[in-house]
Amino acid sequence: MATLRDIKRRINAVSNTKQITKAMKMVAAAKLRKAQARMIQMRPYAEKMNSVIAALSGGEGDLHPLLVQRPRRTIELLVLTSDRGLCGAFNSNVLKEAERTISGWKAENFRVSISVVGRKARDYFKRRKVEMRNEWTGLSGKLVYSDVRRIAEDIIENYMNEAIDEVFIVYNQFKTVISQEVVVAQLVPMAPPESEKGGEGPEEASTVFIYEPSQQAILSQLLPKNIEVQIYRALLESQASEEAARMTAMENATKNADEMIDSLTLQYNKARQASITAELMDIVGGVEALKG
Repeated sequence: MATLRDIKRRINAVSNTKQITKAMKMVAAAKLRKAQARMIQMRPYAEKMNSVIAALSGGEGDLHPLLVQRPRRTIELLVLTSDRGLCGAFNSNVLKEAERTISGWKAENFRVSISVVGRKARDYFKRRKVEMRNEWTGLSGKLVYSDVRRIAEDIIENYMNEAIDEVFIVYNQFKTVISQEVVVAQLVPMAPPESEKGGEGPEEASTVFIYEPSQQAILSQLLPKNIEVQIYRALLESQASEEAARMTAMENATKNADEMIDSLTLQYNKARQASITAELMDIVGGVEALKG
């Protein structure tokens, strides 16, 4: 049975942990506000960039190598996770979806190439002895556009060299502070425009553009830029989702610490009362013995 000193020591330990989790929640909340602001600013730009590329290409894959739909042989999956933990199921959800996607491709006899962003994904695949084509770490909370450019250049180079035939990206898309959705999106080659799927109206489908200097020259500038933008948007979504998940996890941890402190305090009071009662019984017993 735990002594009063042991229970008191546990209460102090849980109280210290509660202070840490509460401070981490506040830090995550401050980081979330900044990350969410950057993400919200980026969303419309990335979406419009996609629609502009779709309108310019018109579904014609021969206009630029990055639009060519080659036969599927090797598919690459770019997995976005965080560098740090203590963010609930944020990383495990992405990694589970990545495993499901990879297993599905392998079942269809495709070769799978894996690149990762974040230490959690790197360590996950290393533990399972899965070979990774490339890895980028140290970007959580320190994301700059030059890092995004390096990732995009690596993907474009390997696609143009036909080392990979398609590239997909898997990441956590920010929905609300308490909700993130894992998304698997095609990055290269660009998916066919919505007009081919019946998603656009007749006015957009019949729009005629005048190109200067030429359609190919414009696409050669915009397509690599669009890949950078889409990766940047995914990283910002992932970063905001990470901080939201960490804030929620630390809030839950703080609540659990409060409940544990209440339970231990009750246990301490019961043990203290039992100790006092036992001492009183000893005193009463000694008095009765003296009387006898």
